[in-house]
Amino acid sequence: MTMNRRRFMIQSFGAALSLSISRIGRSQSDSSSAEPPPQVSICVGGDVTLGDHLQDHLDQRLAAGKTKEESWPLYFGGVRSFFEATDIVLVNLECPFTERGKKLKKNVSFRARPELVQILKAGSVHVVSLANDHTADWGKDGVIDTIETLSRNGIDHFGAGLNLEEARQPAILERNGLSVGLLGYYFQAEPDMLEPKQVYATKKGVGVAGCYKDLDCIRQMVREDVRALTSRVDIVIPYFHWGHEGSHEVRDYQVELAHLCVDLGCKAVLGAHPHRVQGIEVYRGAPIFYSLGNFVYGGLKESKDTLTMIARLVCTKNSTTARVFPTQFTLWPEAPFQPFVLGGAAGDEGMARIMSYSTGFPATLPQLEEYRGRPVPAEPDSVGTAR
Repeated sequence: MTMNRRRFMIQSFGAALSLSISRIGRSQSDSSSAEPPPQVSICVGGDVTLGDHLQDHLDQRLAAGKTKEESWPLYFGGVRSFFEATDIVLVNLECPFTERGKKLKKNVSFRARPELVQILKAGSVHVVSLANDHTADWGKDGVIDTIETLSRNGIDHFGAGLNLEEARQPAILERNGLSVGLLGYYFQAEPDMLEPKQVYATKKGVGVAGCYKDLDCIRQMVREDVRALTSRVDIVIPYFHWGHEGSHEVRDYQVELAHLCVDLGCKAVLGAHPHRVQGIEVYRGAPIFYSLGNFVYGGLKESKDTLTMIARLVCTKNSTTARVFPTQFTLWPEAPFQPFVLGGAAGDEGMARIMSYSTGFPATLPQLEEYRGRPVPAEPDSVGTAR
């Protein structure tokens, strides 16, 4: 398939999705003569790393004569029309925006030039979670630069700060008469934790919200934060960075923390970090996305497992409905780091895989049920982790 034809298909499919979304919203509103309750739509993607290989790809384009202005929209181009039809677009930003700081001693470190925040703006991203294992890769300077860069460009953030109290503060967004509160946490129990304790914020030190391998600590933190936030906003949604990297398996602590959040009143629970898609559970009416996978992910140049997904939530004060859209997060070398929603047979295969990861839960999304028991393509032999 030529590049132009592929782009035409992506753009056409994105436009069709946007039209479908607007029709769904109208049909729900028209189905009853009573005034429908206010609602807010939220699209969520997984790990976004704008440095490393993506920054190299951008620099190669610039060296070849492309301008920054035509390059910023490229990376979210395959999903832009989809996102533009949504009230709130949220991703996990897994790289600091900085060119200074002291590099933390750890296995893998990321960063991106602050100007690359323009990619998020061009992609219609409204808010990012910073609660992950890379926000503090370049120490205090990196955290400060990231927060200042996001704030200066009108992108909300949560999950990191100059101290733990600040890192635990929510992002609160107002849409359609509803207030949405977002909380972020990084947590891994043994044996999943591979990062140094220094990634976490302390009473006086920069970093991310969460607890280092201490399940009792994160339970208490979540209880305190969610209880405080539910009294302030209409809708509370946490975004966790958790789980076993490179695995579709959902850990017991992920399930426990997700259920705790729903029991406390959260309308949905989001997750990332494994760099693989994990299953979707519906618990007490609330959708739980245990791992959304990679999204605009420059931390990996090539991957044999390119499946990711977009979660689309529609929330009112009292309920949440959700749909999942199977997505390919890169196409090397034709369109690297440029996710696009899958359709046709490829979309069905993606849905079958997502359903296969969800079969162990008592309930999942009704949308997935038609794929229960369908043949699942063979697993790619690359785990698709960083680098």
